[in-house]
Amino acid sequence: MKFLKPELPIKKVKLIEVGVRDGLQNEKQLVSTEVKLKLIELLSQSGLSVIESTSFVSPEWVPQMADHTELVQQLPDNGIRYPVLTPNLKGFRNAVSAGAKEVAVFIAASETFSTKNTNCTIKEGLYRTNEITKQAADLNIPVRGYISCVMGCPYEGEIAKSRVRDVAAELYNQGCYEISLGDTIGTGTPGETQSLISIVSEVVPIKQLAVHFHDTYGQALANIYASLMMGVSSVDSSIAGLGGCPFARGAAGNVATEDVVYLLNGLGIQTGINLDKLVDAGNFISQHLNRPNQSKTAQAILTKRNDKNQ
Repeated sequence: MKFLKPELPIKKVKLIEVGVRDGLQNEKQLVSTEVKLKLIELLSQSGLSVIESTSFVSPEWVPQMADHTELVQQLPDNGIRYPVLTPNLKGFRNAVSAGAKEVAVFIAASETFSTKNTNCTIKEGLYRTNEITKQAADLNIPVRGYISCVMGCPYEGEIAKSRVRDVAAELYNQGCYEISLGDTIGTGTPGETQSLISIVSEVVPIKQLAVHFHDTYGQALANIYASLMMGVSSVDSSIAGLGGCPFARGAAGNVATEDVVYLLNGLGIQTGINLDKLVDAGNFISQHLNRPNQSKTAQAILTKRNDKNQ
């Protein structure tokens, strides 16, 4: 029997590393600015071209990001993009004052999640993002849009795909150059993923869509593969699988960057990323946090290294 390798519609994928921000933001153990900058340096050395560095939220809400200004001011000027998350106009202005050259805005596709997470309705949230995108356009600062809870909400359950489509259309029309679809609680499956992308691509071109998966049900890599088959070529991931949803009990972290790169390498898709150096970065932050690296790929590579050294 002859097996045919599926022909993917893309040859290259851009990975957006979110571990420094999304991965660390819920850590109870405060990570110093020095350690974050070292992690960013190691991630940069791996060949990643986009590394989300911090969030300009109130330190009262997210103490881990309290050093946002200090961190941005120390980011290297090396051609790598270091976007920052900005929840409102005040955060955006503070980010710009610190020297941020690219920002991201976020909105939830769930009314309940939006109210509990950002203390506003979806409509009010879109008003906030519009304020940011307008000022960003005047300053020639690129804006990326995140939509959370696209395939499920810890409070409302399943989310209507038409609602995700409408929110994505609003962000796109406001001027976001890319819209990241976030499966915040990790309940999505490949079939649901392709159905959602098909519907959202009615209002946002496929080339301007990205995907952001959590691995709660072990579906993240399968969902990414399903997205690639649809033509999506931008994928969010987190070094060592750091992160998770604080509003969903038992929700696993973001899909590990190491695992995504291993998948893409096996498919012959270009990323420009050195997997061994990526593992070094994940090993560094995992050791600092005193926990195992959650990436299966990193675990396997580290085991091989240890065996060789014995």
